[in-house]
Amino acid sequence: MRVTQTGLLVNDELQATSGLTLFSPLHTSTAYLLNMAGETVHEWHLGNACSGLVYLLENGNLLTSEMSPEGPTGVNGKGGYIREYDWQGNLISEFIDHAQHHDVRKLDNGNLLYIGWETIPAEKAARVQGGIAGTEHSDGSIYGDYIKEVTSSGETVWEWHFQDMEIENYPLHLEVPRAEFAHMNSCFPLPNGDVLVSLRRNSMLAVIDRETKNFNWEMSDLSWGMQHDAQMLENGNILFFANGFTTFNFPHSRVIELDPQSREIVWDYKGSPPLSFFSPHISGAQRLSSGNTLICEGGWGRIFEVTSDGKIVWEYISPHEKEFPNGELLNWVFRAYRYAEESSQINGRALA
Repeated sequence: MRVTQTGLLVNDELQATSGLTLFSPLHTSTAYLLNMAGETVHEWHLGNACSGLVYLLENGNLLTSEMSPEGPTGVNGKGGYIREYDWQGNLISEFIDHAQHHDVRKLDNGNLLYIGWETIPAEKAARVQGGIAGTEHSDGSIYGDYIKEVTSSGETVWEWHFQDMEIENYPLHLEVPRAEFAHMNSCFPLPNGDVLVSLRRNSMLAVIDRETKNFNWEMSDLSWGMQHDAQMLENGNILFFANGFTTFNFPHSRVIELDPQSREIVWDYKGSPPLSFFSPHISGAQRLSSGNTLICEGGWGRIFEVTSDGKIVWEYISPHEKEFPNGELLNWVFRAYRYAEESSQINGRALA
């Protein structure tokens, strides 16, 4: 791992957005809450290794996606256990879908919205375009993405399946495995019930119409390099992490704010030089109340805050390493979030 410094590197007290930063190192079973000095002020010990997704609910409880031993194999981003813990680390609720992966959201009505995998029937799998020939699963199958909304009792009240779309209209990037159609990595609920999604292996963002279950908006751009963490801002623009995993340009990542109406970039952040900022996978971003942006450069375990003109005003690199199946020690971080101390998520709770 080419990380020479860990912990807090930058803290500009005048320009950084004060608050507490939450993250869980990928494939570990601990979630950490940091103060602006980079010190751990609270932590949760989880029941299983985390797929990387942790965030605080309005009541201060922690929602997690943790890895179950059952379900699909040969894929990245697996969860399976969707769990909620209180501030003291007590398990409040658990929902199990061994095919769940990447993202889950708790809705205002208490339901869960999450992504899962399913095996696409052979006749539909044959219609998947693009990808590297011969890279299906060992049995020749392709997994497709679905989204489900379930109640607290586990009843499915809404679902969407990518295999039900016009498959030929959504080809995979030419240089990705055909094992998945199409590695969805975020599902962001919109106020009207529609869902904004990020489809990595198509380098595509789309909005699913809740009623018709078709896309009512979609955009694909290979220069995004198979993006992550798409979200709608209060101004109606879309913020996402463009990984920049491409072969036709110098690989470098960007964080992009996109106007979905004009389809124009209204703000972006990239490194200086561009190659200094690059995570080909995982990663995310959060627009803060100050207008600054918190960025998770996941492949380096780097969490940093930038102003609107790109100045780095807070920077932290995770010291928490995990030995992965290939024997490498890695400090990967899937996403990170910052919460103001006066927010409902923190709300004066003891930070110890």
